[in-house]
Amino acid sequence: MTVGSVRAAVVTVGEELLSGATVDANAAWLGRALGALGVPVERSWTVGDRDDAIAESVLAAARVAELVIVTGGLGPTEDDRTRPALARALGAELDEDPALVRHLEGRLRASGRSALSDGLRRLALRPTPGRWLANPAGAAPGLVFEGPREGGWVIALPGVPREMRGLFPAVADFVRETFDGRLTPVLQRTLHTTGLPESELAPRVDAVAAEVGEGVEVAFLPDLTGVDLRLTTRHDGTAAARAAAEERLDRLDHALRPILAGHRFEASSGDLVETVAALLEARGWWLATAESCTGGLVAQRWTARAGSSSTFRGAVVAYHNDVKERLLDVPRAVLEAQGAVSEPVARAMAEGVARRLDAQCGIGITGVAGPGGGSEEKPVGTVWIAATVPSNGAAPCTRAGRFQFGGDRESVRVRAAQAALHLLHGMLEGGPFEPSSARAGRE
Repeated sequence: MTVGSVRAAVVTVGEELLSGATVDANAAWLGRALGALGVPVERSWTVGDRDDAIAESVLAAARVAELVIVTGGLGPTEDDRTRPALARALGAELDEDPALVRHLEGRLRASGRSALSDGLRRLALRPTPGRWLANPAGAAPGLVFEGPREGGWVIALPGVPREMRGLFPAVADFVRETFDGRLTPVLQRTLHTTGLPESELAPRVDAVAAEVGEGVEVAFLPDLTGVDLRLTTRHDGTAAARAAAEERLDRLDHALRPILAGHRFEASSGDLVETVAALLEARGWWLATAESCTGGLVAQRWTARAGSSSTFRGAVVAYHNDVKERLLDVPRAVLEAQGAVSEPVARAMAEGVARRLDAQCGIGITGVAGPGGGSEEKPVGTVWIAATVPSNGAAPCTRAGRFQFGGDRESVRVRAAQAALHLLHGMLEGGPFEPSSARAGRE
């Protein structure tokens, strides 16, 4: 490898990963963390708990990368095979480390126990030569040793995500020290958007990036609630180069603002609820929600956030028409004439829940989530959404839109909840909102 082009490879270990019983979130997390550190991941492997498979994967990884990160299989049971597999791959002895034994005994005493079991003592075995990293979130230590290629290193970490992430700062320190001057740090910025599917968003963004985005990579990260844009650029680690990299991100970010207007939002969590809640809190306003087909998803997302009691009054899950009529004051004549999935019902739900729960703002959602219940006039995926906010006049300002969402029942529900938040966000921001173009996620 040439100077300035250090690459990493990741090997994740566990039969549960191969069977699909557990999602391999570690590989994705390591890819982001190593990339930000300046060591992009070249390739990754997922293997079961077998010595030969682990050893072969580590050797293969070492052929393409100077830094190999292995996660999983470091526990105290016989089926945790990473230690012996690494010894086999390196042609090394697997010895008990006295200092590691003392460390484990100290942790045991701190927890009120006195003696290491045979299983816990197995955690003190490691290939030699090498070193170990204390685990701040568990017992199994991290292991660091020279790899099979000259100048290469292998680092083994526990597979429990909380423990792996807890050990990563020590890994980062080691990488910076070992590959000093050869890292290519990454600067990234994430732009959150909602209401435009990737198929509509990508051509607009790509056209702008082609003009002003030199040196910046754009990745599209779609899900049911919207599309995140990840802007990435690299530099050599010097202050001047970092400043230039920031300028590249700023230039593209600024150029994208006009085409993202009405769809972009700022939120450290990536959740539109955070943004809307901040706007309400700044005004001293409350929100109440009335949900039918979404079954309380907006309320659930809102109350999952700490501090939600300062902006959220409550919710009514009005599934049956009687509930819409009795608790939300939706006129029976409107229900009979227009049907529950209609604009006047959505408007009445938003206004009724705000009035009943003494909130300035309200959301009303009514639709056909499926898989049954649709008709030619109102097929599955049809949802009417309304939001109401205070106005300068005597009556509140209420807007409504009809949406046609694709996907299964859960997809329709998630997209509808996001679209409701998007509608309210647009009203609070004072910008235009066009229901015909405000589809959450990909249709």
